[in-house]
Amino acid sequence: MQKSKVKNQEQDLGNTKQQVNKTAPAKLGVYNMQGGKIEEIDSVFGGPVNAALVSQAVKMYLANKRCGLAQTKTRGEVSGGGKKPWKQKGTGRARAGSIRSPLWRHGGVVFGPHPRDYGYGLSSKTLNGALLSALNDRALNDGILVLDKLEIASAKAKEMRAVLDNLKLKKKILLVANQHEKGVVLSSRNIQGLSLALAKDLNALDVLKASTVVLLRSSLDVLKNRLFPNAKK
Repeated sequence: MQKSKVKNQEQDLGNTKQQVNKTAPAKLGVYNMQGGKIEEIDSVFGGPVNAALVSQAVKMYLANKRCGLAQTKTRGEVSGGGKKPWKQKGTGRARAGSIRSPLWRHGGVVFGPHPRDYGYGLSSKTLNGALLSALNDRALNDGILVLDKLEIASAKAKEMRAVLDNLKLKKKILLVANQHEKGVVLSSRNIQGLSLALAKDLNALDVLKASTVVLLRSSLDVLKNRLFPNAKK
């Protein structure tokens, strides 16, 4: 199951190997809540896509989501079997010490699964590199736009839906903000296909799940500091 998920996420990289000659746009459009383009800014998401790095990150995120609750009982954990079923010698039958032996029906399980933690970690440099590659891939497929600001006063889903309709966005949308605002959270939780993420917590898996990544202007600086810590300001 996990292998199929990883394969799907890797295929969702937009067939980057077939797009070697395609370049990401040098500018990102900045839109208002009415869907109008107000300006264009320089894009930082135009670099290469490291598919191997993204694959490593996706596998780690999926592994960390596993619960690892599979459990079988050993012969010492199965109820019963404390009494020797028959004497050792003289019956003509094979010797046996417990009816819960793994050789017996209803006996214990040898080398069966037990609760375990499948999680592991990668360096922040690796994870940020995977995130940058995922964003580069979305930019390569015109899947990134910048929203100047987002103000939802009444916290109703119809207001958020109106903003998405103005931007002509339908499904698999990832909205990246700098901080959680109550009106935005409440108005978006009942819209199918819309996900929210904070810029400081954004990861490659979140980006790959979305067809379009909507970045609030306030979240761009946070992402730049994460992805380009050594860049001159």
